[in-house]
Amino acid sequence: MSQEVTISLRVRYSETDQMGIVYYANYLTWFEVGRTEYCRILGTPYSHWEKEGILLPVVEASCRYKASARYDDRINITTWVDELKVSSIRFSYRVTREGDGRLLAEGATRHAFINKEGKLLRAKHPFYTMIQSFMDEK
Repeated sequence: MSQEVTISLRVRYSETDQMGIVYYANYLTWFEVGRTEYCRILGTPYSHWEKEGILLPVVEASCRYKASARYDDRINITTWVDELKVSSIRFSYRVTREGDGRLLAEGATRHAFINKEGKLLRAKHPFYTMIQSFMDEK
């Protein structure tokens, strides 16, 4: 497993449904927040990748819900890379509630590495090397 990056946030009222429970699609948004911070910890924010012509469209997403998050809960989103190929990357996520550590959800997203023309990158590129180095750190 690669290095993990964990961020914390508080559930906002707008992220909940009428019952005060987090609406299921918001977990995918939280995955994106975790992924963005993972890239920032690498030292190169995702916005820099885009400027360099490397884009990461989501090609697959999954989420398994274990327990409900509620308005005003403090949660942790842990992100790591569990598979890296020259043409794709798979991020995994774990969402837990602060305080009791309860697992709320776990999931993954797979992304293709493409250029601005939408062509799949098939040769090693600087971001592949950077992520590989971060994954290998102990």
